[in-house]
Amino acid sequence: MVAGAMAGCSRGHRSIRVGSKSSTEQVILGEILAQHLEKQLETKVERRLNMGGTLMLHQSLLAGEIDVYPEYAGAASALILKLPPSSDQDVLRERLKLEYEAQHLLWLAPLGFGDQYAMVVRSADAQVAKLETLSDAAQHKPGWSLGVTEEFMERLDGYGLLVKTYKLPVNGAPKMTEAGELYRSLEKKQASMVAGSITDGALAEPNWKVLRDDQGVFIPDAAALAVRAAALEEHPGLRQALGFLLGKFSAQAVRKLNHEVEFEHRPVPAVAKEFLSGVGL
Repeated sequence: MVAGAMAGCSRGHRSIRVGSKSSTEQVILGEILAQHLEKQLETKVERRLNMGGTLMLHQSLLAGEIDVYPEYAGAASALILKLPPSSDQDVLRERLKLEYEAQHLLWLAPLGFGDQYAMVVRSADAQVAKLETLSDAAQHKPGWSLGVTEEFMERLDGYGLLVKTYKLPVNGAPKMTEAGELYRSLEKKQASMVAGSITDGALAEPNWKVLRDDQGVFIPDAAALAVRAAALEEHPGLRQALGFLLGKFSAQAVRKLNHEVEFEHRPVPAVAKEFLSGVGL
């Protein structure tokens, strides 16, 4: 049994600390990761979920406050390494591996799905105005009130590139909010368009319409695991256990997980456990 073979390697060390950012998706991924490691390594895993944004998690990893967390290649590239957007995912992954190794961290192979920004409007509004693409939205005379996250405003491949490419008419300053509040702001008509993600659970609902990015502004953002190298020495079975998760996720599966938590109000631990069972872990 793999779990038994690796269990002895973990005993005698402090618990493994799994972190996550504050979105529903990140908390679910963090819980999946924690449950998986508890089973595979038969060791205690400390959950430090819902911690904040990219920079906070990266600093926590460097400081040894967490050992591993799920991250996205585009976010790491833009916010941590300050690199311009790249459409070549293989080149980007190799660059991240090298840069992370220089900081005594590891950037592991992809989990199997790519996150990606999605500009979302109310379906009813899109139907009335005959909107299918972001180029259509650029011709929308009333203009748009935008709901965005802080990260979307900060990233080079976020708000600035969107407005520059499409000449999108924006009314006033974008309203910044937490990721989990974006669709609520659409529902309450506090915003007429929001910058969501293709894996958002809300997009399984018919109320919302994703406007096609017909000029290819938003690059798929491959999810991976960022790991503290010292943690692999402290827990020799950790690398192998993490490897079992790579390639096990799809965008459709992650959207379903998000929907189950946010709209079906299922507990995150139950959703995580069911996912792991479904992929044979």
